[in-house]
Amino acid sequence: MDEPEMKLQGNISSSETSPASSHSLLGYTVLALGLALFIRFFIAAPYVVSGASMEPAFFDWHYLIIDKLVYEISAPERGDVIVLTLPQDAGRSLVKRIIGLPGETVRISGSQVTIINTENPKGLNLNEPYIDSANASAGESLEAALGSDEYFVLGDNRRVSADSRLWGKLPRQDIVGRVDVRLFPFNMISVLPGEARYLENQGAKRL
Repeated sequence: MDEPEMKLQGNISSSETSPASSHSLLGYTVLALGLALFIRFFIAAPYVVSGASMEPAFFDWHYLIIDKLVYEISAPERGDVIVLTLPQDAGRSLVKRIIGLPGETVRISGSQVTIINTENPKGLNLNEPYIDSANASAGESLEAALGSDEYFVLGDNRRVSADSRLWGKLPRQDIVGRVDVRLFPFNMISVLPGEARYLENQGAKRL
């Protein structure tokens, strides 16, 4: 006589735990969505390259992941590839390379970029192996003194890039983040793609 009653109680117990399982699933879903949104807006963001200004390092449809937090921890460095918000148009994002740092003077003569700073008062000529000779600029003459919170950025394809030569110095606040990963095309997946460093004996020459 007791056996059917035990089975009935078992069924009731099962039905009572079902809503709890549903609530748990909903909770995990909300948590995952919240985490994804937090990462998207505060830590990392995707960026799809459009245009030829960074060739040959980056081409149309290259899919990049931008680290938005790194410059809260350390300062931007010369040679970093970044995504920025155009100072004159907050609705436009561009990918460029940092060339000049705060407090420096950037001088461009022909296709040669020279950095003048405290360590190199006579100038430091940058050797830029990431530039295709066909994309190098020619006949340019420019000098820009950077303030304490300003950067000078250039595209690798100097013939077509709209950069600090055209629209001026880049305020720190307009740097979105550093290009940390390239996810597409699959045969070019890489970490810190395009990054360059200008050591005295590897990519720069003191005057």
